[in-house]
Amino acid sequence: MSRATFFEVEVLDAKTRKQICFLDKVEPYSTIADIKSLVHKSYPQWYPARQALKLDPKAKALRDEEVLQSLPVGTTATMYFRDLGPQLGWTMVFLAEYMGPLFTYLMFYFRLPFIYPHRYAFTSSPLTVTTLACACHTGHYMKRLVETIFVHRFSHGTMPLRTIVRNCVYYWGFSAWLAYYINHPLYTPPYYGDLQINSACALFVLCEVGNFSIHLTLNSLKGEGTKVRNFPTPTRNPFTWLFFFVSCPNYTYEVGAWLGFSIMTQCLPGKNASYCVPRHGNVSSNTIPPCIPHCHH
Repeated sequence: MSRATFFEVEVLDAKTRKQICFLDKVEPYSTIADIKSLVHKSYPQWYPARQALKLDPKAKALRDEEVLQSLPVGTTATMYFRDLGPQLGWTMVFLAEYMGPLFTYLMFYFRLPFIYPHRYAFTSSPLTVTTLACACHTGHYMKRLVETIFVHRFSHGTMPLRTIVRNCVYYWGFSAWLAYYINHPLYTPPYYGDLQINSACALFVLCEVGNFSIHLTLNSLKGEGTKVRNFPTPTRNPFTWLFFFVSCPNYTYEVGAWLGFSIMTQCLPGKNASYCVPRHGNVSSNTIPPCIPHCHH
């Protein structure tokens, strides 16, 4: 009867090269996830999602599903540990990223104090396009929140807390930047009026429906509790026919939706507007803010 072969795994700190722990009698079929669990038993503060294990300090981190005996190591393996810092699951990541823009935009829409001059506090723009833009923006992020809770399926992946903060600054900041111009008291309607507003709004809505349809299709491709996905193919839903032309139609629809939003409001915050003036009305140079909501060069 043959004797079972066990592995010995030495875990070193990737920076200091000091030994963190020594794992004896590790099963050859153990995965990297199993080894992380063993490290976690010795160091409770380093839960598996917070760990990165490498065969070389400068190499890529090993995947959780990789098997110990399939790695280019002997029966005594040396791995280098890196602490990834506090982590959050993807559901919490998306909720944090999407709830911010939802409330940030509404702060500007209802013109809370200290955003615009005091005389405009708690007022709203009389323009239809401003209300329509608020409805579209709110609907977009409400859709994202619903998808996060009920549609998207997440594996056990996580994101570092510091990255979440950076992402939230981007989402929340961009929403505030956009809302500032569209809800500004000096904002003027698009040049081509209702034709431009209604056609661009229709584009936005169609792309939002298309984006949601693609997410539903992608959701059906992944089984519960597995990371394996089938190849996406078009269905009877015409919004999925874009799979014939691009591999990620959800991003195509996302771009189309924001293109429609920009045309509908005639507001593109990325454009340098520091030398703009209002298209309508007589406003003295002393009352013009550094960047007028939208303008024409």
